[in-house]
Amino acid sequence: MSGFIVEGKRRLHGSIAVTGNKNEALPLIAASLLCPAPVTFSNVPDIGDVRTMLSIAKLLGARVADLSGGTVTIDAQKLATPELPVKESSAIRASILFASALLVRKGKAVIRQPGGDSIGRRRLDTHFAVFRELGARIKVEHTVLADGVTQETSYILSAPKSGLQGTPIYLDEASVTATENALIAAAGAHGVTVIANAASEPHVQGLCRFLEKCGVRIEGIGSNLLTVHGTEAFKSANHEVGGDYIEAGSFIGLAAATGSELTIQGVDTAQLRMILYQFERMGVRVEADTASGTLLVRKRQRLSVRKDLVSSIPRIEDSPWPGFPTDLMSILLVVATQSAGTCVIHEKMFESRLFFVDKLISMGASIVLCDPHRAVIAGPSPLYGATISSPDIRAGMALLIAALAAEGRSVIYNIEQIDRGYQQIDTRLSRLGARIQRIVDRRKNNQT
Repeated sequence: MSGFIVEGKRRLHGSIAVTGNKNEALPLIAASLLCPAPVTFSNVPDIGDVRTMLSIAKLLGARVADLSGGTVTIDAQKLATPELPVKESSAIRASILFASALLVRKGKAVIRQPGGDSIGRRRLDTHFAVFRELGARIKVEHTVLADGVTQETSYILSAPKSGLQGTPIYLDEASVTATENALIAAAGAHGVTVIANAASEPHVQGLCRFLEKCGVRIEGIGSNLLTVHGTEAFKSANHEVGGDYIEAGSFIGLAAATGSELTIQGVDTAQLRMILYQFERMGVRVEADTASGTLLVRKRQRLSVRKDLVSSIPRIEDSPWPGFPTDLMSILLVVATQSAGTCVIHEKMFESRLFFVDKLISMGASIVLCDPHRAVIAGPSPLYGATISSPDIRAGMALLIAALAAEGRSVIYNIEQIDRGYQQIDTRLSRLGARIQRIVDRRKNNQT
């Protein structure tokens, strides 16, 4: 298991640019399989999850150029199989997005339970409901593996001989990934599909704009009601992935928790309204320049939790776009440990996202985990170096921020989780003055 050795209590300084939006790049890779002509994506982050999705596209038969300088070309003229590879798809949640493109192109898709972060139950029911509404049949098979104990579940999806048929769809939850699957499938369905209660996050909008470039007409982009006019004539297209507003929020939290002065470049400030508002409730002041797409966080800010009216303890919640994103709750929680006052963090979407707080408590944070969804944080708490492990992408980044703010040395293991979502984060932060040493798992290297 690889790790980071982190020397804390160092103020950082300088500029850092956000990379392309991971959550936009992943569905784009899956959607590229709709096109029998090459498509090219730029501003693609070179991270673990992107490499896994590109590997799956290759194994399905697409020709994939090496990701170089943030650019990759995918040619899916010939797809060899409708069956997702077990090892790769079990490593990433977004692998389920290939199901919709395979249904359109191959008339069939065989998927297994997708992997991803261990942040709680992430149901697939909404995805399967979408496929059924569009006319697909779903068969579930259970296979006992050679050990006689492990059971593998396969979902076999089959489109009608006439292809998927457009229809009105109401999603039972505003799931981002289910909305993306609905968009990809509807793009290749016959007729018109109306998707109600759709997610509207910036990365969903990015997928819509790519599909439009490929020849699909979509109405209502940015809203919760999308009308998709399917096509059979997909065109070659070039598309630039938008900047990662989650990474921008991560860097705001980094600057605030460490008392550093950082300039964050390459952001769309219109996507940060609720993010900036919630950080402001922790006492973090951010100067945004819309024209240049930059944020400035001044050094040595006195962080203080802003009470609600009549001096009530504030509660900070996540919610679907345009609310505060769940992916930044872990980061904001670390900032709260460094802010004077008490607040409640209410993570409504995933019941295991807050389980990493035991690691912050071991570092000295004053946190009471009330239940799987709520934590009470009292600050400021001095943090001290510790040996910890990263449970998922966002908690991993939050723990790295805590280590940089802590007194002494920390060792963070399982940093493969951080690498899945943040490109060369140790190198980029070292340029700002951080002291981070990467420990390489030699056993892993010898096996590859």
